[in-house]
Amino acid sequence: MRVSELQNLLRDLELRPDRKLGQNFLIDDNVARWIVEQLRIAPSDVVIEVGPGAGALTKHLVGRCRRLILIEKDPKLADHIENHYRRHGWHFEVVRGDAVEHDIRPLFREGRVKLIGNLPYSAGTEIMRTFLTPPTPVAEAVVMVQREVADRICAGPRSKDYGVLSLMLQEVWHPQLLKTVKPPIFYPQPEVDSAVVHFAPRAADDFPPHSPQTFEEIVKKGFSRRRKQLHNNLEIHADKWASIAKKANLAPTARAEELSLQRWINLSNILEKHPCRKQTGNGDEIFDVVDKRDNVTGRATRADVHERKLLHRAVHVFLFNKEGELYLQKRSHLKDSHPGRWDSSASGHLDTGERYADAAHRELKEELMVRPRKPLERLGKIAAGPGTDWEFIELYRCEYGGKVRTHGNEVATGGFFPLEEIADWVDDRPQDFATGFVTCFRWFVVNVLAKGSA
Repeated sequence: MRVSELQNLLRDLELRPDRKLGQNFLIDDNVARWIVEQLRIAPSDVVIEVGPGAGALTKHLVGRCRRLILIEKDPKLADHIENHYRRHGWHFEVVRGDAVEHDIRPLFREGRVKLIGNLPYSAGTEIMRTFLTPPTPVAEAVVMVQREVADRICAGPRSKDYGVLSLMLQEVWHPQLLKTVKPPIFYPQPEVDSAVVHFAPRAADDFPPHSPQTFEEIVKKGFSRRRKQLHNNLEIHADKWASIAKKANLAPTARAEELSLQRWINLSNILEKHPCRKQTGNGDEIFDVVDKRDNVTGRATRADVHERKLLHRAVHVFLFNKEGELYLQKRSHLKDSHPGRWDSSASGHLDTGERYADAAHRELKEELMVRPRKPLERLGKIAAGPGTDWEFIELYRCEYGGKVRTHGNEVATGGFFPLEEIADWVDDRPQDFATGFVTCFRWFVVNVLAKGSA
């Protein structure tokens, strides 16, 4: 779109570019086309465009994917986009609202989605946090941001741009600065350069398993005062720090900007107190084996129980927040069954001789570091069979208003979801979930929700 055409459009819409909203419209069609090409869109993809504005990227997106979602905060531009492309018969959806506050959870039932956008300078960092912070359905992203922000995203150790934003995004993504974009291809022209950044997801085994919550806490503390030595920011006494620094292969005088991402993760594991920091669940664990009436008949190793499909015992716990949303965990890639799939808030086998209720409390503490103040509510028992992976399952409910802490040895990520969204997700994509959770959730819907006691 030429500058004159854009100016006429804005005049017709009675709009002036709003600097507070970061409205700098892309007017170079070749650059717009090139940006879209970097996303490698397939006909089966679901694509989200943030801030379509006058449609510079949108014109190269419509008709190319299974579902196109356009999130536009300005109501006049949202109306224009909808009216203009609807006339051409293209299928797309316009969401009117602030992308920073957009609820991405309904998108999980679409599978993997892709993100693109010329992000406003005023809110680009917050928008990336909304869409790129786990848990997220986004599997790839191409965004244009202020060059200064792009430099911070992609920065490495010992540079002035390296900091919290760099590490938070690089822990999960491989960011790559693809192109610097000069002011003249925008209207109005910004005062600084822009840059296009591509985000590809990291492999699950790129780094040692760790707690994302601990990692984030120590990184933010570590960079709270850049010029201070790290042990001062982390509030660790010099004597104790000497031992920690030696284990982490750091100089005692190290500052935050000197540590690579790998070393930050190693340091977080040295400081870690999560019960799952030591790998558990090996094939040599001993379980009780039971008969069809759930009476103990013997014992066998975990590996033998799973290989021979012997009947055994387990618990699942549904953890609810104050809004009535259910916490789902995504299983670690290290799990011997259903790795990388979504599961109940906490679940696990009973230890030999352990009671179901005791196992439920133990699993909550071990997997989520949750210590409920009230007794757990026993919801019922589900018989062993293929739908439970040959486990007798007792299902418990826990009301909880505190924080959840996870570790990559057991949980890859997790979050609270509305029950209606989970129901749709389970129906649309049961392959995303562990077998036992699907059975437990459907039992819960029929025996608890349907009876009005949830």
